[in-house]
Amino acid sequence: MERRTIGAAALEVGAIGLGCMPMSWGYTESQRSLDSSLRAVHTALDRGCSLLDTADMYGPFTNELLVGRVLKERRSDAFVSTKCGLLVGEQHIVANGRPGYVKRACDASLRRLQTDRIDLYQLHRADPEVPVEETWGAMAELVAAGKVRSLGLCAVGARAVRPARAERRPAGGRGRPRSRMHDGTLAQLERIQQVFPVSSVQAELSVWSPEALEALLPWCEARGVGFLAAMPLGNGYLTGTLTPGQGFEPEDTRARHPRFTAEMMAANQPVVAGLRRVGARYGATPGQVALAWALAQGRHVVPVPGTKKERWAAQNAKAAELTLTREDLAEIAALPPARGSWY
Repeated sequence: MERRTIGAAALEVGAIGLGCMPMSWGYTESQRSLDSSLRAVHTALDRGCSLLDTADMYGPFTNELLVGRVLKERRSDAFVSTKCGLLVGEQHIVANGRPGYVKRACDASLRRLQTDRIDLYQLHRADPEVPVEETWGAMAELVAAGKVRSLGLCAVGARAVRPARAERRPAGGRGRPRSRMHDGTLAQLERIQQVFPVSSVQAELSVWSPEALEALLPWCEARGVGFLAAMPLGNGYLTGTLTPGQGFEPEDTRARHPRFTAEMMAANQPVVAGLRRVGARYGATPGQVALAWALAQGRHVVPVPGTKKERWAAQNAKAAELTLTREDLAEIAALPPARGSWY
């Protein structure tokens, strides 16, 4: 698989990563299987998807334990990315960015992952009660201690903060109005960059959620910062395998996602149909086209699709072989914008 670099240290990873969260958190619980998940991770590594993205909050903790079982056998094949900064309770999730906690969380993640170093340690969310510079400084000390190789920041995103009202474009302007969705993240990045270099930013980016292209991705490009495209398959919708009105189990985040109501799933079918038309020219699936689109957004972009099944892990990895033409990208850009939002 093609290799891409993350950050000023030019850390190399496969062009497509593997999001491990669905194996333990956020999606249909009845379909989880430890053995199936382990096979999915091995399959991804076999095909060059070296970046394994997890977090201590997934489970909580069980996802890192799962990844650790693979790392015990194949540490040299993997680029390990995990996160800190969020604590999970029975009915709530809270941020904790206190330096002492961050250092303890790192040690705990190292034990669960069965490794002596984390390749990319990401701040999941900044703690509103702690200056982000203090949290980032503690993470930088972990780099100095040899426990971590590089640092990344996860975007605040639409789920945590409702952005200011979108700006209007001038009369005759093209495209969508600027959403300002990532203004909070950009402000955080400017602050922490003064403390220790940012190697990567992780934010949602897909055909139906392209907002990061407006300002966040250009910020990364200008500074040589890697961009991890989260949810590049639109929470599974862009694969074309979901049926409008199919319903989701209560703990599945899509059960509360405005784009996954029966009405919105039906309304957004033209997006999938467009990806399917492009894919038909190459013998590719809609999901593979969606991943190829993300790859085409820049040499520093690494899409991180999540899955818990080896079949999809293999299919996602094959998307790295698909190169979309300028005409393909223009056709995708002309698709109707997705309906429904997080707000």
